[in-house]
Amino acid sequence: MGLRTVTATEAKNHFGECLDGVSEAPLIITKTRRPFAVVMSHREFLRLQAIEDAYWGKRAEEGEASGYLGVERSRALLADLTK
Repeated sequence: MGLRTVTATEAKNHFGECLDGVSEAPLIITKTRRPFAVVMSHREFLRLQAIEDAYWGKRAEEGEASGYLGVERSRALLADLTK
């Protein structure tokens, strides 16, 4: 099943039916003919959140490896500067 698109009015009037399909694919809701919101399953949301967390975790590791001081040392230096 591919992505479905409904208008905001259709989503409001048929909310239960709209929710039925989001376990297979996200639902795009349009407002004034433009994509406005996406409704997805909780499982898909958690999957995307895990991908984003892994991405930013990797970026943080790369930053530390390249000389970034890290959160705690940065906070300590900033605190010293504001004294």
